[in-house]
Amino acid sequence: MQELAVKTTSEQETILLAERLATYLNPGTVITLTGDLGVGKTTFTKGIAQGLGIEATVTSPTFTIIKEYTNCDIPLYHIDAYRLEGSDEDIGFEEYFYGDGISVIEWPQFIEDFLPDQYLEIIITYVDINSRKIHLISRGNADSKILKQLKDNHKDS
Repeated sequence: MQELAVKTTSEQETILLAERLATYLNPGTVITLTGDLGVGKTTFTKGIAQGLGIEATVTSPTFTIIKEYTNCDIPLYHIDAYRLEGSDEDIGFEEYFYGDGISVIEWPQFIEDFLPDQYLEIIITYVDINSRKIHLISRGNADSKILKQLKDNHKDS
C-alpha cells in the first residue's frame, strides 16, 4: 500500500494535481473520491478529465448517476453514487470498473459492496476557504506505482 498526502491552496492547484495524476492512469483504473459536500470532488474530477485531454465541461452527475466522456484516448466514467444510498441495485458497475476507461466515483461508501479489490482512494478534506488536504491511498497493489510516480513528480514541481 502506498500513500501520499498533499495540501493544495487553491482550486487551480487541486485541478493541477489531478491533471498530473491523470498522466499516470491506465484503462481499468478505479478512483474513489470521498469528502464532504462542496469540498472539491467534482473539481478534482475536472482535473483528471483535463489531464486525459477531455475538452467537454465536467459537471457532477448527481441526477444522472453516471456521465461518460468518450471523445478521448481513454474514456472517463464519472459516477456519483450519492442517490444510490440504501440501494443494492447493481447498475452495471463491472462494465465500467473492468472496462477500457477510468472510473471516478464520488460518494463510494454507497456502493462499497460493488467496488473492486484494487482502487485508488482519494479523501479530500476542507482546511480553509481555499485550501484542501488531499490524501491518496492505493487499495491493492495496482495503483502503488501510480502513487510512486506522482510522489516523485510532485517533489520536482
